[in-house]
Amino acid sequence: GLQELTLALVYFDIASQTEVELRELFSAADLEAALAERCERFEGWAEQESRHRCARDAGLAALAFPPGAFRAGQRILAEAVYRAATAGRCLLAQAPTGIGKTVGTLFPMLRAMPGQRLDKIAYLTCKGTGRLTALEALEGLRAGTAGQALRVLTMVAKDQACEHPDKACHGDACPLARGFYDRLPAAREEAVAAGFLGAETQRRVALRHGICPYYLGQELLRWADVLVGDVNHAFDPNGALWGLSQSQGWRLGMLVDEAHNLVDRARQMYSAELQLGQIAAAAAAAPAALRPVLERLGAAASALAEAQDSAYAVLDTVPDRLATALLAASAALGEHFQRLPTAVGPLLNFHFGLQHFARLAESLGEHSLFDIQRGNAPPAPSKSVRGSRWAPGVTSGANGGSEDATLSLRNVLPAPFLRPRFAALQGVVLFSATLGPPDYPTALLGLPANTAWLDVPPAFPAEHLQVRVADRISTRYAHRDRSLQALVDVIADQFDAHSGNYLAFFSSHDYLQQAAARLAAGRPDIAQWRQDRLMETRARQDFLDRFVPGGRGIGFAVLGGVFAEGVDLPGSRLIGAFIATLGLPPVSPVQSQFRARIDAIFGAEQGYADLVPALQKVVQAAGRVLRTPEDRGWLWLMDDRYRQPEVARLLPSWWQIAPTEPTEPRTPPPAATQTEGASCGPDEALGDNAAR
Repeated sequence: GLQELTLALVYFDIASQTEVELRELFSAADLEAALAERCERFEGWAEQESRHRCARDAGLAALAFPPGAFRAGQRILAEAVYRAATAGRCLLAQAPTGIGKTVGTLFPMLRAMPGQRLDKIAYLTCKGTGRLTALEALEGLRAGTAGQALRVLTMVAKDQACEHPDKACHGDACPLARGFYDRLPAAREEAVAAGFLGAETQRRVALRHGICPYYLGQELLRWADVLVGDVNHAFDPNGALWGLSQSQGWRLGMLVDEAHNLVDRARQMYSAELQLGQIAAAAAAAPAALRPVLERLGAAASALAEAQDSAYAVLDTVPDRLATALLAASAALGEHFQRLPTAVGPLLNFHFGLQHFARLAESLGEHSLFDIQRGNAPPAPSKSVRGSRWAPGVTSGANGGSEDATLSLRNVLPAPFLRPRFAALQGVVLFSATLGPPDYPTALLGLPANTAWLDVPPAFPAEHLQVRVADRISTRYAHRDRSLQALVDVIADQFDAHSGNYLAFFSSHDYLQQAAARLAAGRPDIAQWRQDRLMETRARQDFLDRFVPGGRGIGFAVLGGVFAEGVDLPGSRLIGAFIATLGLPPVSPVQSQFRARIDAIFGAEQGYADLVPALQKVVQAAGRVLRTPEDRGWLWLMDDRYRQPEVARLLPSWWQIAPTEPTEPRTPPPAATQTEGASCGPDEALGDNAAR
């Protein structure tokens, strides 16, 4: 019954323990009008969204398969995806190249959307090339709905969408942050009316209204139906999609393309490292008030490194002194940047990295390794850390010089972090041409116990791919010099018998260069081009442009690199591939500890630490050869270990590998067990270990 009220907004400064109070007098009529205006605005938006939801669901219920007829194997995949979506289950689908996996998974998931009352579908990829294919497919599917009643949003990374990377995301620093929420409603309305919101559309709409494209995209997550982006949006500790889906209670369905990469990507998300030199640089750059806490962190890390007897050591726990210093430094930096919201630069980046490291340190368990690696550091900067005896180069090398050290938290098993996320989804499909064996992704990713498995047959007859094993050749590091000429002879003989464009994959750049040089010396008539260690986008495209229809030459590349997957060279652009490696990881102290931890959890006989991921890379590279049902080609597996049963069982069952043909001379087999060490190459383990 009051006619007026005085409202107060009070700011409390934590550092100075002072208050600033802003007061304003309002009449009851003014407050009534303000409430009515807000309710009217909300009601209009809510009614619009309700109409959109009804139109979307009606359009999807009547959606027809856009190409008209399913390809061979595509219907099998689509039916399995639909069953998984309607049951709310997880599906692992191994589907070969050429059947149209993108539209074969999107179509059934969209058809299931109305019946399952899904709020959103996320189509996530581990590499950027897959997103382009998904967006093309979604354009066709959206066109098939009445009134194109389907909103599609590309989720763009902040570093790609930011217009002012040198400024803080704050109204006092960035012009696109100032007044953001005042201008957001009009931009949001224009964006949802557009419907198909690629990165460029988001940018154009945002800049037209004078707001940040990245944060407009974050706002549009709430109002889009299909979200396309990288897997980190859902699986990273700070992924915005995951956080919003939990806070808003969304019913979310998910498709994960190129899912064979998810294990490695998830390991990266839940790993972190901290170098002594980084701490020293942060302390040197920090204000005087922050230096003591950063110096204590550096001293704790330095003492831990000095206490180790070897250059590489694994610890079971994070010592209390280091843990306390981590929390203190993280808290001090957090308070500092709260007081300076417009700050940017290396110290802020260090703060973010330290927060990530501290969080992972708190959750250290058998799923991760905590290790320390010492190495020679560059000379200490001339500006030392004031008031401290500690600076970069805190440990002493054997030669009296300085050493840096790196503390690493390396995730080995992502399952504990991802398991609750998969459990919260209303249906998820992980698909790739190389997912097997199914127990591997299920165990390492923490998929539900009732996860279904589908192995789709190829879209072409098996005889279209001629698979040969050069089993008289050993590509082990110790035998490469002796086997190099025989390897090059196989390549040259195949090229002479069936000339055309080939890809030759090797375990390292050094091995690649040796083979390419030997072939060039003996057969200068065979055109060749090579992958360099650091190739920019233009150079990569130039490499691929050499594969012209009807061409004749050999492209040399590294297995597991940019040309080993996601490359589409149909028809005569590529007629064959040579894989001169087993793809095993390099022998190193880190890999040995990694393998020991995985073997302790799952058993050495599974090969989860090295053999399974290695063969996935091999099969991915082999998948470059046949891209359409009409293609024909040749595949050479160049190592005697491809004949071993434990290797052969991990190769695609439809591959018809030709029997061994007696050829002389044969490269001698290993004389003794290979000793692990720095001189070993990237594929040493199998065949040198009696257990394998």
